[in-house]
Amino acid sequence: MARGTKGGASPSGSTGGDDPWALYDELTDDLLFDPAVGRSTMMGYPCVRLAGRFLASYDKHAGTLVVKLPRERVTDLIKSGAGDPFAPNGRTFREWVSVPTVDRKLWAQLLKEAVDFARKGLAD
Repeated sequence: MARGTKGGASPSGSTGGDDPWALYDELTDDLLFDPAVGRSTMMGYPCVRLAGRFLASYDKHAGTLVVKLPRERVTDLIKSGAGDPFAPNGRTFREWVSVPTVDRKLWAQLLKEAVDFARKGLAD
């Protein structure tokens, strides 16, 4: 079970009362100014992609942001307690992290990092 409470209430109160789904929707809407970014689905969950590359999703069942980041960053987020391994059906995705605490500033930062990571992947 994720460390955040179901529905995403932050123990620190940093959400400002944000509903997790509404916050995901709002923050990902902000990414759509880039014509390379679009909405899609991933394993049945809503997601956003950059030029076809998955970069973030929302787990409606857990109320968590799920982002694709470099493995080292994922490891750091898990070690710090800010994230949980993303392991749908028991298979851990090493470049993905689930963020259980609804925190506008953190989610915005992680979405920016996810876009940067996906953009870097396009150049490789």
